[in-house]
Amino acid sequence: MSNDAKKSSDDSALSLDRQICHSLYSATNALVRAYRPLLQQLDLTYPQYLVMMSLWQRDSVSISSLVEHTRFDAGTLTPMLQRLQGKGLIDIHRAEDDERRKIIKVTRKGRALKKSACDVPGQIACTAAMPAADALRLKALCETLVSNLAND
Repeated sequence: MSNDAKKSSDDSALSLDRQICHSLYSATNALVRAYRPLLQQLDLTYPQYLVMMSLWQRDSVSISSLVEHTRFDAGTLTPMLQRLQGKGLIDIHRAEDDERRKIIKVTRKGRALKKSACDVPGQIACTAAMPAADALRLKALCETLVSNLAND
């Protein structure tokens, strides 16, 4: 391969327009921006919303279980949980069978917030204007990417 051909090949590999990571990063930022006004009405940040969705799905869980489900590391999750507790949305208490483990439970106020949040996914779907089948395929592809990259 000539130096010119090799240089052209290298340049192509470094083209921003060809980078999956750039598209995912840009799409993530756009999606979070779309969520922002909806979540402001609920007094939640986007990461707090993800935690609350996890807890609405699976209440009374350990922090380690929440780390696994949300994919947030414990160092990120702990201060977030403290803020959610400060808002009265969750309780954090020690497990009865092991005082080293902490259990997160949604409060009555947190369960009431779920009713207010029910419209958020539909509003985001309308804003995204993407057919449901495409959205599900995109999610599946992202999950495959996460899984593949986690196996390294």
